[in-house]
Amino acid sequence: MHPALSVIAFTTATGAGYGLLVWLGLLAASGVLPASRSFALGGAGLALALITVGLLSSMLHLGRPERAWRAFSQWRSSWLSREGVASVVTYVPACLFAAGWILLERTDGAVAAAGIVAAACAAATVVTTGMIYASLKPVAQWNTPYTMPGYVIYALMSGAVLLNAILQASRTESRAVAWIAFVLIALGWFWKNMTWHHDATLSAPTTLNSATGLGGGEVRSIEWPHSEKNYLLKEMGYRIARKHALKLRMFVHVLAFGIPLAATEIAILSAGWTAGLASVIAALTLIPGLLIERWLFFAEAKHTVTLYYGGWAQ
Repeated sequence: MHPALSVIAFTTATGAGYGLLVWLGLLAASGVLPASRSFALGGAGLALALITVGLLSSMLHLGRPERAWRAFSQWRSSWLSREGVASVVTYVPACLFAAGWILLERTDGAVAAAGIVAAACAAATVVTTGMIYASLKPVAQWNTPYTMPGYVIYALMSGAVLLNAILQASRTESRAVAWIAFVLIALGWFWKNMTWHHDATLSAPTTLNSATGLGGGEVRSIEWPHSEKNYLLKEMGYRIARKHALKLRMFVHVLAFGIPLAATEIAILSAGWTAGLASVIAALTLIPGLLIERWLFFAEAKHTVTLYYGGWAQ
């Protein structure tokens, strides 16, 4: 599949924003986070900014952005529509939660309730985003049990890493948040390796034989249906060289998981400016690492329609 930069930015930014919102809502209501206005501005402000920037970037992928509102009408059958509805609904409790925290400097009572609802809505939105791809049967690499949980894990992971960096920057140390980030990075690394291992064992869900109904022998295309590349070949038949994929996977291992895991461990074992610097390094390397991971998520996926053009949807 062709990796659209707008969709890569959308899934990465909103994933981090919703993940951060989940942790802010749950931990603020639990009394783990400070009720100060400055911390609320930094935490809730960053979460809402990431969500908003991500949603706006997704509009760039639309051929007719002015018709985006129509996507909301198909929520009964479309995961894309459900994602749109969930993302809009999330703004209501999220803004109430942020406003109460910032203006009243309180994280209890009604503010805590709004935070919990915002966290639930944010998590639901991430699930719908993952299901958009997990429900696409023509793309074997996406239509697996690993896709949707992966979106949830990476969102919670990036949100926890960002929250830990914000806490350290505000000189509010929280070993619990650092440990949450550490465990989620390790889980995310494990899940990514399991996903890639699973994808390596996949075979084409459809063949030319099964598509044409000719069970015996080998069915081959005599000639290509087009003399030049068309939209389907550019979007659905995008291919990345194996050597480039391996290099980019190494960047994912190092930037998205390796360095953040080591830096977060240093933050746990140290204190003061050392812990703060390590937490910031973890956040700064994690985001570009996840951007590369998202790029590979699209670039390595093959659509069944490529069989029509002599390709193998693997």
